[in-house]
Amino acid sequence: MPPIEDHPLRYDLANELHARPFPSLTVPCSAVFLAVKRTEEAAARDRSADMDHLRALLDRHGAPHPQPGATHYFGRIGRYRLKWESHTEFVTYTVFSDTLSERAFDPAEFEVFPEDWLAAMPGVRMTSVLMRVEPMADEETVMARVGDWLVPESLAMSRVLDDAAVVAADFRIDPAGHQRVAVFVAPGTGARRVGRVVQRLCEVETYKTMSMLGFAKVKQMSPRMGELDTRLADLMDRMTHGDHPADETLDGLLEISAELEHTVARTSFRFGATAAYEAIVHQRIAVLREQRFGGRQTFNEFMMRRYDPAMRTVKATQRRLDSMADRAMRAGELLRTSVDVTRSAQNQKLLESMNRRADAQLRLQRTVEGLSVVAISYYGVSLAVYAASPLAKLAGLAKGELTALLTLPVVLLVWWMIRRIRARIH
Repeated sequence: MPPIEDHPLRYDLANELHARPFPSLTVPCSAVFLAVKRTEEAAARDRSADMDHLRALLDRHGAPHPQPGATHYFGRIGRYRLKWESHTEFVTYTVFSDTLSERAFDPAEFEVFPEDWLAAMPGVRMTSVLMRVEPMADEETVMARVGDWLVPESLAMSRVLDDAAVVAADFRIDPAGHQRVAVFVAPGTGARRVGRVVQRLCEVETYKTMSMLGFAKVKQMSPRMGELDTRLADLMDRMTHGDHPADETLDGLLEISAELEHTVARTSFRFGATAAYEAIVHQRIAVLREQRFGGRQTFNEFMMRRYDPAMRTVKATQRRLDSMADRAMRAGELLRTSVDVTRSAQNQKLLESMNRRADAQLRLQRTVEGLSVVAISYYGVSLAVYAASPLAKLAGLAKGELTALLTLPVVLLVWWMIRRIRARIH
């Protein structure tokens, strides 16, 4: 049997599904998470700079480098394990430790990332998380620890994965500049399941933060959109009442339409990314299969109260922007149609006026032709009479009789000649 030819990307596509495995974590342990993004044009960034920055961290610990063009890496750096991932707009670093610090959420844990290395980072910090994973205790002890570590007012807490663990977070930035997440693992929970919980919690925080960029963009756009909306309404009022020149109103509509289309083009990626990130946040929370713990709000409830309104604002602004662009376009088309109709009417009147002038010129021309026949005939008759006078004396005709005889033939001859000349001209 001849060999089957594979698609050039067959193995790459199959391996991509297994390229980012969950870490296996034993309890107790801790994780330090960092997400970095370029401030401008992050999706089109030079990814080689991200790779160079990763290599600089690996070189400090003598760790092997990833393959060229890799989008993920997992390996040891000293006594820690590092997981690095490159995404569309950002890169993430997660460092796992098999021990816990004596002080919960000690800022010193973040020192796994050297200070000078952080200063040379090709981008800015979007979020950073200190995560503490320890064995499950009784409910009273868990609540007491969480009360000491996190802010009660915004605390979200729940049982996840069929009582495999209890997770808690307050989604606030602590004095050291990090988010705090606590995980209490039930006895018998496997290392891979613990890794999945930690990974999903990091993703919830990352994609929540990234999607809020859309909300920040909306807040920045809103004042200008309000101004454009008011101008658009004013221009449409002008169209309705017709108290301004149509060309001036059309220019204003075209200016607004161009600005709105430019805004749509500039924000389409951010709005699309925000929708995608929001979907990931809700999907990651859904797979945790939350159950209420200690009467506290769950992660899903926190998102419903605090996060979802921001996302609805983004969607409403996107719809408003699209609606304004459509309205401006329709108004411009309507006004252009009105202007075209007006110009057609003006052109029709102009043509009618030109037709009237042409008719008048034709009548004048015919009048002039008639007068020309008379004038030429007069001179023609005079010449004919003068030329025929000798013959008239021989025939015994008086001058009046001769003139009468010659007038009609001369007039007919002149009329016939002018008709021939006009026929040749036309």
